[in-house]
Amino acid sequence: MNILVLNAGSSSLRFQLISTAEGGRRDDDVRLCRGRVERIGGEAIISAENARGDRQKFTAPVRDMTAALDRVLRWLASDASGVNEIRSWSDIHAVGHRVVHGGELFHDSALITSEVLKGIEDCIDLAPLHNPNNLKGILAVREICGESMPQVAVFDTAFHSSIPEHAYLYAVPYHLYRRHRIRRYGFHGTSHRYVAYRYQTMLSLSPEQTNIITLHLGNGCSATAIRGGRSVDTTMGMTPLEGLVMGTRSGDVDPAIMNLIATKEGMSPHEVETLLNTQSGLLGVSGLTNDMKVLLEELKEHDDRRVRLAVEVFCHRARKYTGALLASVGGADAVIFTGGIGENSPEIRARICAGLQWAGLTLDEGLNQQTIGREERISSKESRLAAYVIPTDEELLIARDTAQCVLAARS
Repeated sequence: MNILVLNAGSSSLRFQLISTAEGGRRDDDVRLCRGRVERIGGEAIISAENARGDRQKFTAPVRDMTAALDRVLRWLASDASGVNEIRSWSDIHAVGHRVVHGGELFHDSALITSEVLKGIEDCIDLAPLHNPNNLKGILAVREICGESMPQVAVFDTAFHSSIPEHAYLYAVPYHLYRRHRIRRYGFHGTSHRYVAYRYQTMLSLSPEQTNIITLHLGNGCSATAIRGGRSVDTTMGMTPLEGLVMGTRSGDVDPAIMNLIATKEGMSPHEVETLLNTQSGLLGVSGLTNDMKVLLEELKEHDDRRVRLAVEVFCHRARKYTGALLASVGGADAVIFTGGIGENSPEIRARICAGLQWAGLTLDEGLNQQTIGREERISSKESRLAAYVIPTDEELLIARDTAQCVLAARS
């Protein structure tokens, strides 16, 4: 099946076209192309790469999400794309969407029906920055391809629906949970689930034998405790703001700080929340950038105090939460690094693991330095707690979920 995977943002549309086996065979998938449309609403920048590695980048006026999708579909069907499998949008068999928040309604990926669409709308209060944009992508497909095109929603929160009540509840008056569903939901679930699957495959384990801590470290960061193949605790909360220090997000802060900032700086609650989401984290502490690679280069060249502090705060929080999750589940067999930073920064991995010897984790310095963007064990042979790098592939998992949901609906 040719599956178009979409991730719709406020002014961007990321897409991948993946051919996945209908019979459910794993690792037979082929990525036919990937790309993104940026600056939707004006002169958009469109970039794409096909399976042969041919890259294209061009601009075009794109007024909204529907126009962006139309542009992508016409490009895919053209000779210019180099994607020979697609001659019209009818050669696409289904569309899979990343949907950020499924609340307590969705515990698994779901074929999109009118009821599912309403459920996603009902979760807008929980993710006002994300779900409306995800809906725009779904409605754009309906407008261009019609309701006969199968669409599947794959929820960031679904993998964490197995977290027990004592781990997801906040210690606030219980009626607030009952009325407004204020609780921890967790995010990056598709990434954590994919990494757990790859770990099982590498070591020939069953899900029941999978007891790991996964660290998704990128511009957004989260850690998850997985026991028996199921998420049982995680760092992100009701929104993606809680937990680890991130590129522009603060992670954990004392809740009283919000009122203090609002009062002292003359800001509204919404403005304070925006500050914590977009002007904090690595960017806020360093005053320079949210890009860890640039920060490490700056640290090496100039040893800037604030840059050093940003890196130290980032690694301290990741190490602290790794220890907390190990305690939460009574230990684990391995720590897995993924995400842009986790996959590509040996220095950050080393800094985080340096404080985990008590848990039995000892890195192999040579393997750690050599491992960039590929699957590898990076802990020493003597290490009681193993460490691995496993590149994530959320889009591939979305494509597989989409194919499975469509096939299940047909049977």
